[in-house]
This record gives sequence, C-alpha cells and structure tokens, in this order.
Amino acid sequence: MSESGCVKCGSRDAGEKEVAMTGTGLSKMFDLQHNQFVVVYCRNCGYSEFYNKQASAGSNILDLFFGG
Repeated sequence: MSESGCVKCGSRDAGEKEVAMTGTGLSKMFDLQHNQFVVVYCRNCGYSEFYNKQASAGSNILDLFFGG
C-alpha cells in the first residue's frame, strides 16, 4: 500500500461502499440500476472516488485510492 494516504488530506483512514445507479434513456425511465460501482472515501475529509465494480473486481480498490 502506498504511504501517501488520501490525495486531498493524507489520511490513511478510508472506507468503501457499493452503490448502483441508473443510466440514461429507458433504464432511467424505468429506474433500472444496472451500473454498479465501488465508492472509496476518506473518512477524514470525505474525498471520494468511484470505481466500476466489474472492472475493479480483480484489483485492490484501496490500493488504487491510495495511488498504489
């Protein structure tokens, strides 16, 4: 893991959540939430980054957040 921490405040205290969002067009009209993301956020300052859940399944999300 990188020693630098959060890119905004330097904190090493991070959390992550999974979220789903609608797209555009018909998926928005019918509220189909098929876009899934992992949100990694700094618990100190609130800075957040979204990662595509499917694309990031094989990588360590926290390492990406900390610049690793």
